[in-house]
Amino acid sequence: MFDILVYLYETYYRPDACPEPAALAKKLSAVGFDDVEISEALVWLNDLTEMAGDEQASVAASTGMRFYVEQEQDVLGSQAIGFIAFLESARVLTPLQREIVIERALSLEEAPVNLGKLKIIVLMLLWSQGKEPDALMFDDLFGSDEEQAPRLLH
Repeated sequence: MFDILVYLYETYYRPDACPEPAALAKKLSAVGFDDVEISEALVWLNDLTEMAGDEQASVAASTGMRFYVEQEQDVLGSQAIGFIAFLESARVLTPLQREIVIERALSLEEAPVNLGKLKIIVLMLLWSQGKEPDALMFDDLFGSDEEQAPRLLH
């Protein structure tokens, strides 16, 4: 599924440039993606788009701290939670966007979610909202997990 999401991100500059789901499924199938993965990706992306559309009616900036329940900690893992906190402190994500990222990661039903997949979720959220991270943040989101030293939270 994540290969399809990356393909969409790289192929379609904006989400409104994507064809309708039926036509998109045919194009993805023609490129060589598996029908089951296409279906999963389109459902996941549709859910993301619906949630991200709600972000336009954003609430005022939150100054509170986000606490993660045990289930979220188990699914996300400390590395993903640290990265989400970093993105929020760098103002790449709003509190509402953070919640969308967490929900989409929890919907994967895998634990812990690896950092590479979390980065793709963030990119797809920003893409679905027509936002693009600045160049340095883009490198951080698209860079390899192995290249980066672990983040230290102070």
